[in-house]
Amino acid sequence: MNSANVLEIFKEITKVPRESGHEEKIIKWLEDFAKAHGLECRTDKAGNVLIIKEADKGYENAPTIILQSHSDMVCEKNSGSSHDFEKDPIPFIIEDGWMIAPETTLGADCGIGMACALELVSGKTPTGRLEALFTVSEETGLDGAMALEAGFMSGNILINLDSEDEGEIFVGCAGGLDTTAKFSYRTEPVCSCLKQVGIKISGLLGGHSGDDINKGHATAVQRLGSLLYDLVPDGYKLLRIDGGNKRNAIAREASAVIALDPAKLDAVRAKVGEFEARTKEEYGNVECNIKVELTECKKDITEAIDDSTALRLVTCLTACPHGVLAMSQEIPGFVETSTNLASVKMTEPGIIRLGTSQRSCVTAARRAAGRKVEAAFVAVGAEVRHESEYPGWAPAAVSDVRDRFVASYRKLFGCDPAVKAIHAGLECGLFTEVYPNLDMVSVGPTLRGVHAPGEKLDLKSLDKFVALLEDVIVNYK
Repeated sequence: MNSANVLEIFKEITKVPRESGHEEKIIKWLEDFAKAHGLECRTDKAGNVLIIKEADKGYENAPTIILQSHSDMVCEKNSGSSHDFEKDPIPFIIEDGWMIAPETTLGADCGIGMACALELVSGKTPTGRLEALFTVSEETGLDGAMALEAGFMSGNILINLDSEDEGEIFVGCAGGLDTTAKFSYRTEPVCSCLKQVGIKISGLLGGHSGDDINKGHATAVQRLGSLLYDLVPDGYKLLRIDGGNKRNAIAREASAVIALDPAKLDAVRAKVGEFEARTKEEYGNVECNIKVELTECKKDITEAIDDSTALRLVTCLTACPHGVLAMSQEIPGFVETSTNLASVKMTEPGIIRLGTSQRSCVTAARRAAGRKVEAAFVAVGAEVRHESEYPGWAPAAVSDVRDRFVASYRKLFGCDPAVKAIHAGLECGLFTEVYPNLDMVSVGPTLRGVHAPGEKLDLKSLDKFVALLEDVIVNYK
């Protein structure tokens, strides 16, 4: 197994469109890859792909190992970027030992895991029977894992390749739940005497709503709601609002268009400046690049959201909980329960939707977090729906594959890896519902900034991870 080969395979993957829910091209690419290398390939009704490599000579008695990754990626880009995720290759650079996508997500989550599995099934590394499983729509609800049927794969050892910290072996994860609010609004005419202005919040770090939720990153959606709530006494009309995107990403940008009395423009401009200063003070060095901008617009919007709904909406955005709700009592430093205020969207005429996600390794705590968010929504008259719940993955008391990774890491690098659970959601918990006898770990090289533009892969960590994965696989006899 060669890390240079892994990287070359990943570079090919970056050329294939694979946004969650639109994996048709990457499925076809995987099927073609298997055919080109003379490997058996199966695709189920959901679009999950299984590529099988039979055992090499001398490994006939080795157990079958499943190498699992997901084939979709989070597609996020900076505002102003012309990148088209439906057809354009991901633009990346190699700089200071990192592979970086400056303006978009890189898709190393979980494309680098895919590349590792493909190198193992197609390369010259001697192994036992391998089953490379590529699931669909992991990022938007673990749909592929939920649809996985009994008998599709045969191994009892599963190595999930979707972790993001070299030197750490994950043996458990949080479960998740999505909670959505729907506001129905009436429209009111906008007086031509009012000045229309745009408000934009940008420059936030964003990040993964599981891995980064404990880092104190602000969500642009809540920041915008708080600003609009502060401006309520100024008597504006809310014309447009938009912020965030994916449930599993902390919102980096949000914007609104309001109409107000021209005589109040200077006072509102001053309040916007004060709000930016207060936010920087509140978040310290965490969100030092935040920008809160007010710009005058053309008077081309003729209808506003009715005042009652606008007030309820901005009140809700301000009051809705976001961030860490509880830390684990059993594992020091581990987030037990959190919630992410992810998005606000005017999805269709007369409708505004708020998207949130809750995570916890404790089912009761996860559902309690959902009820807490629901209460904030119901209090202002929104309709609420809970959906896409998935289970956590409880650490096993006995795990041969975990012990092998620990021993191999110690042998190769002279120290022990960290063995821990992760607050992000992994598909492992779902696998156990259909395949209850699986022995699993989750591992990977170091990634930073996943689910946000600027996502990057540490190439030195990739070298170490490839060496570790090869050592474990080769010695599994």
